[in-house]
Amino acid sequence: MLKLKDMGLFSKFKKTASDVAKEEIIEVPWHVLSQMEQLEEIVEQSKSTPVAIFKHSTTCGISKMVYRNFERSYSLNDSQMKLYYLDLKAYREVSNEVGYKFQVIHQSPQLIVVKNGTAVFNESHHSIQAADLERFV
Repeated sequence: MLKLKDMGLFSKFKKTASDVAKEEIIEVPWHVLSQMEQLEEIVEQSKSTPVAIFKHSTTCGISKMVYRNFERSYSLNDSQMKLYYLDLKAYREVSNEVGYKFQVIHQSPQLIVVKNGTAVFNESHHSIQAADLERFV
């Protein structure tokens, strides 16, 4: 006798929200930006590989939604683009220095692309789209 749990059609109804979420996880090659010294490393890296910095506010609902959408659609690998995550609440000084160093006005959330040591692109809030990064590779 066949039990309902053995039938593929009905097995998805047994999944918890956590199970479904785990199936949707896409590994994004984040590098954590947490120290001022890393900004010089980013400048150097950007001379051979484009670098993107995602400034994220962990207490902002809009930032959280944009971050999730970005992760779902990001498709580049680490050799195509270095992708940095900056928790601007935890590392406020680093966040401020990013603005000074790359001459961009602070926004949250914000995506900044650095090539050859200078910011060549930045977007904020709902204008942040992972697909925009492909043109810098």
